[in-house]
Amino acid sequence: MKNKLTRIVFVYGVLIAGVTGSAIAEVSTEMKLEQASAVVSAAQAKAVEQGTLLNIAVVDAGANLMAFVRMDGAYLGSIDLAIKKARTSRLFNMPTGTLGELSQPGKPLYNIEGSSGGLVTFPGGVPIKDKKGNIVGAIGVSGDSVENDNEAALAGVAAFE
Repeated sequence: MKNKLTRIVFVYGVLIAGVTGSAIAEVSTEMKLEQASAVVSAAQAKAVEQGTLLNIAVVDAGANLMAFVRMDGAYLGSIDLAIKKARTSRLFNMPTGTLGELSQPGKPLYNIEGSSGGLVTFPGGVPIKDKKGNIVGAIGVSGDSVENDNEAALAGVAAFE
């Protein structure tokens, strides 16, 4: 009995180590503040080019707010939307517009917006990937049309190094 218990504990430990090891192997280098700031700056530059006033949020791989800017005069109500777009994109590892398509009536993720403390499922949130393709965070942009928000978000992502 003791020998059987030892084997079970050993196998369980190996399984845990295997799962933990594989999970650790998938985690990429974390985003640095300098990188998050560059993403925000690029999105802000795109907003200036568009003639828009935006709120821009960047979250890290854990969906924690890392950088944020509210351009002078940007809507106060869009602060929360920008942060939630970034969070939503990171939590589901896809652009918020894609998630929005999947959450329409009759689609597989209908009503998902009410989960995870409130999600935003329209364009303006985009995952940020490192050179290996690992997701290291996300950007969320809000304050104008979803098309302009999304363009600014994509400009921010393009600036990530």
